[in-house]
Amino acid sequence: MAKDVTSGVKAIEAEAEKVLEDARARADEILVNAKQEAGNILSAELPMDEVKAECEKIISAAEKQAGKEAERSKKKASEIDANAGEKIESFVKLIASIVIGAKQT
Repeated sequence: MAKDVTSGVKAIEAEAEKVLEDARARADEILVNAKQEAGNILSAELPMDEVKAECEKIISAAEKQAGKEAERSKKKASEIDANAGEKIESFVKLIASIVIGAKQT
């Protein structure tokens, strides 16, 4: 009975060792394939013409948007300037009327 248990354990150990060796071999194979694939990817030529065209397209769109924003800002600034002029004129009239005594605070 003890010999049967011992031989059973040895058989299990041998099988486990074989499974580990197979796993190591498969892992090594996977690593080699991965390194080769990485090398292929790194050495592959990128389609730079497409990339440059896309960059130009993005830059052009950004420049157009910046131009529109600049025009909006100029328009807004001139509106504020016009309003400021009107407000200053009304303040000057108010202060003048207070100084001459026509209006009390």
